[in-house]
Amino acid sequence: MRTAVVIGTGLIGTSAALALAGRGVTVHLADHDPAQARTAAALGAGTDEAPDGPVDLAVVAVPPAHVSAALADAMTRGLARGYVDVASVKGGPRRELEAKGIDLTTYIGTHPMAGKEQSGPLAATADLFEGRPWVLTPTRETDTEVLNLALELVALCRAVPVVMDADAHDRAVALVSHTPQLVSSMVAARLETADETAVRLCGGGIRDVTRIAASDPRMWVEILSANPGPVADVLSGIAADLDETVRALRALQSRDEDERREGAADIEDVLRRGNAGRTRVPGKHGTAPAAYETVAVLISDQPGELARIFADAGRAGVNIEDVRIEHATGQQAGHVQLMVEPRAVVALTATLRESGWALRQR
Repeated sequence: MRTAVVIGTGLIGTSAALALAGRGVTVHLADHDPAQARTAAALGAGTDEAPDGPVDLAVVAVPPAHVSAALADAMTRGLARGYVDVASVKGGPRRELEAKGIDLTTYIGTHPMAGKEQSGPLAATADLFEGRPWVLTPTRETDTEVLNLALELVALCRAVPVVMDADAHDRAVALVSHTPQLVSSMVAARLETADETAVRLCGGGIRDVTRIAASDPRMWVEILSANPGPVADVLSGIAADLDETVRALRALQSRDEDERREGAADIEDVLRRGNAGRTRVPGKHGTAPAAYETVAVLISDQPGELARIFADAGRAGVNIEDVRIEHATGQQAGHVQLMVEPRAVVALTATLRESGWALRQR
C-alpha cells in the first residue's frame, strides 16, 4: 500500500491516518467539515488535498448512519482499488449497499476494537490500535486483493486481525461494547441528582463503572440506532437479572427466615455468575486472565513519584503486570495498585519498604 484516502477525520479516522502516514503511506484526508480535515493534516495525518487519481485503499471512518452513502459515493467515483469502513456496526451498512446495487467485490467491512471517551482529531494517536483486535468481515464475493489491502491496513496500524461474519460481529459488540455503554450511562445518571455527601464517597468501583459514561451522546445515539435489536436482546437479559435481584434484595428485608435465606442465595447466584463471566474476559496479551496479587503503595501527588516506584520495582527485578491509581478524596495523595505475579510479591514489598514506601498488600 502506497496511497490511501481517509474519509472522516474524527478519532478513528485520524488515528488510522497517523499510523499509515507514520509508516510511509501517502494519506489524503477528506471530511464534510474541511476545518477538521485541516486539523488532522496539521497533526501529521496526511494532506487535505484530493488525490490526483485512484488510491490503493479508501478508509471510510464516518458514523454508521452515513457509511453506506459515503461508500457508495466513493465507489461510484472510482476513488480507490479497495474500500473499507471502520464503523462499529457491520451488517446494516452492507445490506444498504446491496440495496443500492453496488458491486461489493472491492469492499470489506471492518471494525477496530479501540477508542476513547474523547472524540475528534485532537484526541487521535498513531498507537490507538496497537495490540487491539480489528474485525474483518469478508464474504465469498470479497476480492482477494481487497482482503489483502485490509490486512495490510491492520498490520500497519499494529492491530490484530479477527475474521467474523458481519451479523455475528454485531451481536458480539452489542454484548461487549454497546450494552456496557448504556449500563455505564444509567449508573452515572444516578449521580446527577445524588446528595453531594454521597458523591464525595466515590471510589474506584464507581469510577470504573462510569468511565465510559463520559462518551459523546450524539455519537452513541448513531451507533445504537444502527444496532438496536441485538442491544435490546442483551438488555432484556440484564433486565431479567435486575428484576430477580430486586426481588431477592426485598426478600432480605423479610422477617421470614426462609425468605431471607432464599434471597441471599439468589444474590450469591448472580454474583457467582458474574465471577464466572469475568474469568472469560481476555487478560494480558489476549490470554486467559492471570491471578495477580495487588500491592498498594501510598503515594503523594508530586512529580516523579510514579517513576520512583517503577524504578524500585525494576531494581527488585519485578515486572509490573498492570497498574491502577486510587485517588484519596480531598487529599493530595492516593494509592498506586501494582498488579504482579504472586511469586514476585515478597521481593517487591521488601524493596519498596526498604526504599521508604508505605504500603499494604491486598
